[in-house]
Amino acid sequence: MRRPTTMDSGAHGDSPTGTAARNAAPRDRARTPPAAPVVASAVSTREAGLAFGDRVLWSGLNLDIQPGQFVAILGSNGSGKTSLIRVLLGEQPLTTGEAWIAGEPVRRGSTLVGYVPQKVSIDSATMVKARDVVRMGLDGHRWGMPIGTARKRHAVRATVDELLASVGAAQLADAPVSMLSGGELQRVRVAAALASNPSILLCDEPLAALDLRHQQEVAALLDRRRREHDTAVLFVTHDINAVLDYVDQVLYLAAGRFRLGPPEEVLTSEGLTELYGAPVDVIRTQGRVIVVASTDPTAGFHLSHDDHGATDPPLGPTRRSRRCASGTSFSALRTTRSFSVCCTTRSWPAPCWA
Repeated sequence: MRRPTTMDSGAHGDSPTGTAARNAAPRDRARTPPAAPVVASAVSTREAGLAFGDRVLWSGLNLDIQPGQFVAILGSNGSGKTSLIRVLLGEQPLTTGEAWIAGEPVRRGSTLVGYVPQKVSIDSATMVKARDVVRMGLDGHRWGMPIGTARKRHAVRATVDELLASVGAAQLADAPVSMLSGGELQRVRVAAALASNPSILLCDEPLAALDLRHQQEVAALLDRRRREHDTAVLFVTHDINAVLDYVDQVLYLAAGRFRLGPPEEVLTSEGLTELYGAPVDVIRTQGRVIVVASTDPTAGFHLSHDDHGATDPPLGPTRRSRRCASGTSFSALRTTRSFSVCCTTRSWPAPCWA
């Protein structure tokens, strides 16, 4: 199994060949842009870096995301997760390096890319129908009113209906999007993202503000798509637990650095402590992962309360189970310097508190 990558790794592009390249001055060779990968991955980057002024979000990023892989992108606020999505959408140029989608240079409006945004509130007066949103995924990049024969219009309508049916939202076709629940709206957005039959789905916190049931439904929907159509999924999230069963790789961004690899290798106390440059505890309980920033007990994927007093002995991970009024099983997780209460039932994918 490939070891996780911390910070940057060497460029994988081909070196210049031929007599002219061998005799080129070092300055000329340094200006040679990275070459695209010989075998097209769903997403590839070579020595990619992004900075705003003196602030470097990440650098030396080398990705080779294969078709059908599910990659979770984690990190604290401001670490560059959404900025990476914008780069792959062609909306934000890289500061250094290159990026490709299915072997083609990243560009805005590429039909190779499907995009599922965060859940956002919609004005109650908006009367756009769900089928209109999906239709935008088909030809929303074109100017003017749609013009075509009756046969073409019927074909487009049939395609929209098929897309809605594929995400279990056929009954919502003529419903105004302002009247949909959060989970229903995200299903419609997934259908719109699939309209161009993309090679990759870029998902920017699509589960944010959704309840447990809708989180599970949307996550399972994305996983089914990638398994059935070999579509790669890049999934930005603050809580990996909702998609932990589906994830192949984790890209963890922090403090201008990154770590890439399988979840069990990236999400470790040692690895994240090295990445952040500060003590971090990673605890696994009942198939869930809790990350505790030891020097900041309010950070991470959970609510924690610092109860480490001067007379307390050094503590390893210990657990005390109890039940809340609703009958849900909770565990109190005590680590070296923090105390966390989190839900441990298999049906609840995210830490919570009583």
